[in-house]
Amino acid sequence: METPAPVGSTERDGRADHDGPGSGEGSLAGFRIGVTSDRRSADLIEALERRGAEVLHAPVLKIAPVAEDADLQAETAALIAARPDVVLVTTAYGMRRWIDSADAHGQGEELTRTLERATILVRGPKARGAVRAAGFDDDGVSPDERTTTMVDLALERGVAGRTVAIQLHGLADADEVARLEAAGARVLTVSPYRWVVPEGSEEKVARLIDAVCNGGLDLVTFTAAPAVDALWDAARQRGRYWDLVEAFQTHVVAATVGPVTAQPLQVVGIDPLIPERFRMGAMIRQIVEFLGGRGTRHYTTALGDVALRGAVVALGGETRELGASQLALFRAIADARGAVLSRAELIAILPEGQGDHALDMAVSRLRRALPDPGLVATVVKRGYRLNV
Repeated sequence: METPAPVGSTERDGRADHDGPGSGEGSLAGFRIGVTSDRRSADLIEALERRGAEVLHAPVLKIAPVAEDADLQAETAALIAARPDVVLVTTAYGMRRWIDSADAHGQGEELTRTLERATILVRGPKARGAVRAAGFDDDGVSPDERTTTMVDLALERGVAGRTVAIQLHGLADADEVARLEAAGARVLTVSPYRWVVPEGSEEKVARLIDAVCNGGLDLVTFTAAPAVDALWDAARQRGRYWDLVEAFQTHVVAATVGPVTAQPLQVVGIDPLIPERFRMGAMIRQIVEFLGGRGTRHYTTALGDVALRGAVVALGGETRELGASQLALFRAIADARGAVLSRAELIAILPEGQGDHALDMAVSRLRRALPDPGLVATVVKRGYRLNV
C-alpha cells in the first residue's frame, strides 16, 4: 500500500476533490467503476460520482481499530526493549497510528525516548511530515517515495551488526526485510495497521467480482496491495479467480494509487494504471484522462459514427445505456468491426447462460436497447456482425 492516508490490459500509455485536466463535471458519464477501499472511500466515490460515473462500492478490507490491536502493543514493547539503531518509517498514516496506539496503551513516553536516540529514515515527504509532527527529526528521505530506495539509504550507511526497525505497510516488505538481514542487520518489524474483512462485505464483494467477470464494470480502483490479494482470495472461494484475472487482462481497467498496490496485479499479467504521483487525487485524474480518451471506443457504421463510452452507446445525437449482458455482446460485435462473429463465439460471451435460444433472446434485447436496431446485422446461418 502506498499509504492509506488522504486517499486492464488494452493500451494505457492530494486530495480526492482536486480537479485535473479533463476532470470536469460529467467527464465520467456512462462509465461504471468499482471501488474496493474502505478508508476514505466516501471521498473517492463522491469524486467519481460528481464526474458522472456509476459506482459499485465493495470494500474488501478495512483497518482494525487501534484499541483491538494487541499485536501492535507487543511489537512496540519489543522495539522499546531492543533500542533500535535505525528506524524506517514508510507511511504518514502508519506513523500517526503507531504514536496514537502507544499513547493509548501507556507506551508513549518510552517509545518517544527510543525514537529520539535512533536514526530515522523516511519513505517520502508525507512520512517525513508525520515524523516531524510527532516531534522527531529524520536523517534521510527516499527520493522517489519507494521502500526500496529508503532501504538503499540504510544500506549505504551500513547496517551490519545494528538493529533496524521497519514499519511494514505492503506486499513488498518481506523482500526489503530480507535485504536488511542479508546485510547483517537484526530486523524488527512494526505493523501499525492490520487488515480485517469488513462485516457484511461478502455479498458486496461477490457482486463486484461478478460485475467484473460479466463486463458490468469498466474500471476498478485499488488503494492497497492487500486489497488486491483479498479480492483474489474471494474470487477463488467463488470459483471465479481465473475469470477475474482474465477480465482485468482484457476489458476491465485496474487503477492503482501507486506501484506497491500495482504489484499483485502485475505478477499475474495485469497492466494497471499507475499515477506519476502516488496520491488518490492523481489516481482520479488519471482515471478521467484514460476513460475520457482511450476508454471511449469509436466505430464507423452504415448508420453513422458510433461512440461507446462505458455502457453508453451514442449514434446521431441519441444515447442509450446498455445492461451488462447487452454491453458484453455489443462490445464483441462492434470490436470485430464488420467481421462476422459466429453463434458459438457469441454464445460463449453470454454471462447468463449458453444456448441458441439464449443468444436469440440476447440479440433481440440488444437491438431494442440500441439507438438503432439496425446496428447489428444478421448473417444467415453464420452469426452476427456490426452493420458497416
